[in-house]
Amino acid sequence: MLHTLAWGSLFFPGLFALSTWALRRARPEWTYYDCLMISTRLVSSAQAVLATGSGIIIIFHCKDVVSDRYWLAREYVWFLVPYMVYDTYAMYLCEWYRTREQNRRDSRTIFRNYLSKNRLMITHHVVILLALVPIAQKLRGEQGDFFVGCIFTAELSTPFVSLGKILIQLKQQHTLLYKVNGILTLTTFFCCRILLFPFMYCSYGQQMKLSPFQVPFRIPFFCNVANVFLIAPQIYWFSLLCKKAAGLFDTPPAEKDG
Repeated sequence: MLHTLAWGSLFFPGLFALSTWALRRARPEWTYYDCLMISTRLVSSAQAVLATGSGIIIIFHCKDVVSDRYWLAREYVWFLVPYMVYDTYAMYLCEWYRTREQNRRDSRTIFRNYLSKNRLMITHHVVILLALVPIAQKLRGEQGDFFVGCIFTAELSTPFVSLGKILIQLKQQHTLLYKVNGILTLTTFFCCRILLFPFMYCSYGQQMKLSPFQVPFRIPFFCNVANVFLIAPQIYWFSLLCKKAAGLFDTPPAEKDG
C-alpha cells in the first residue's frame, strides 16, 4: 500500500511538472496558464488510460463476478488516491494563475472562484476519497473485484473529454477533429458511464441465474443506493454533453437562409 501511494505521489505531480515544462519550451508564445491547463488534461488522460487498462485486466481475470480476486482491484485504488489530491491542487493552481493574469491577486477571491467553478469536481473527489476508497478497500470485504474493475473502465471517456477542452482552449472548435471527438466523447461516456450499471447488474444476474429485473431485489440495499449515487452525476454530466453536442452540428443562421 505505502509503495503504491508513494509511486502515485511521484507519478502524477511529476508528469504534471514535466508536461508543463515541455509545453513552455515547445510553445513559448502560450501563457503559463495555458500550459498548466493543458498539462492537467494530459495528466487526467494518462490516469484514465491507466484506470481503464486496469479495469479491463481485472474484468477478464474475474470469471466469478462475486468471489474472484485480482490484486489490481486494490492496488490501483491506492494509486488513485494521490491523483485525487494532486488534481484538487492542480485545479486551484490553474485558477490562481488565471486570476493572476487578470491582475486580481486577492487570495479570498481566488479561492471563492476556485470553489465556484469546480464545486462539482471537488465534491466528486471528496466522495471518492472519503466514501468510495473505504468501501473499495475495507467495507466490501473479500468480494467484488470484478465490479471495482467495471468502475475503473468508466474513465474511458476522460481522454476524449480532455481533448475536447484542449481544442476549445486552442480555439479549434470549427475543426473536423473537434466534431469527431465530440461523437467519441458521447459514445464512450454513454457506454462506460451509463450502460456500465446495467452491465454490472446483468453480469451478477448471469452468475446467480437471475433475470436483470430480479437483481436489485437480491443484492444488499446499500449496493443499490451506492449505484444510484454513482450514476446520478453521470446522467447529469451526460445531459450537459448532449446539450453541447446539439449545438455542435447546428448550422449557422446565415447558412440556413442561404
